[in-house]
Amino acid sequence: MNGPHHIERPDGMDSRSEDGTPNSEVTDRIDGVDRIDGVEGIDRIDGIGETRKALGGFLRARRGRVAPEQVGLVGGRRRRVHGLRREELAQLAGISVDYYVRLEQGRATQPSPEVLDALAGALGLDTAERRHLATLAGARRDPAPRARVSPLLQRLLDGMAHFPAFVTNHRLDVVAWNRLGVELIGGPAAPGRRDRNSARYLFLDPAARTVHPEWEDRAREAVGQLQVSVGRYPGDAELTALITELSARSAEFRRIWATGEVVMCAAGRKRLRHPEAGVLTLDYETLHVPAVPGEMGLVVHVFSAEEGSREAASLARLARAVPNGGG
Repeated sequence: MNGPHHIERPDGMDSRSEDGTPNSEVTDRIDGVDRIDGVEGIDRIDGIGETRKALGGFLRARRGRVAPEQVGLVGGRRRRVHGLRREELAQLAGISVDYYVRLEQGRATQPSPEVLDALAGALGLDTAERRHLATLAGARRDPAPRARVSPLLQRLLDGMAHFPAFVTNHRLDVVAWNRLGVELIGGPAAPGRRDRNSARYLFLDPAARTVHPEWEDRAREAVGQLQVSVGRYPGDAELTALITELSARSAEFRRIWATGEVVMCAAGRKRLRHPEAGVLTLDYETLHVPAVPGEMGLVVHVFSAEEGSREAASLARLARAVPNGGG
């Protein structure tokens, strides 16, 4: 980067700019990603499977997204930090700077619920993000779920003949679908395809940008869901390998991962492009099928269209045209 700059040292103290002036603010760009203080560069993702590092990374990412003006602090043009400084967040949360620095560095273990609540409030976290923060800070870690597609679940999918549907696991592998589901999403559910991971499809297969006109939104959803999964199951070797691979092969994956965004499957509307029906705006709902109580298990994604709409007519035509058979 041109001009004076510094990197905040790992011990939480600030280096100096080239003119010798103490400076606690830094920004830089690598692969299109803004650095924040304490981040050396995002050409790979550290801390996958290491809970303490993951907690620190999440806190760094989230404070980097809070503008000083949002919390009553002075910003200004001379300020070069993207987001809050460490000392500012510590002050807002009512904890010592030293303790907060140790949290980011992974040297403090199991912060109290009161500390987590104060940090979540200062960072403006929503419900899903608060739960993710608590998961990263907790001592207990569950083994990766071994959810399977039961004959009953597949029967239900096939019975929804007029509703495109498919099923994913916590790694975003597409593990089941019905005939309209494969017709709609293609890619990971396509007949004969060996790799059915939707995250790999989104980031590594150019065809995904054709199927998903709102590619950035879908990519953020995928990364946000993987953030939740790796927080809950850091010992999942397959999940760790997936994230490591995507971080090595996709600068866009690294960029989105660095935001620390957390997403839980919900409901809403999505636009998808079909080669014959064109762009379809569809409602979607997600249904959760736990492997056992408390585990993430499987997620059923179901699409529908408002009765009488162009999309409803298109789905009806596709349902008549495609052959029977599910995943």
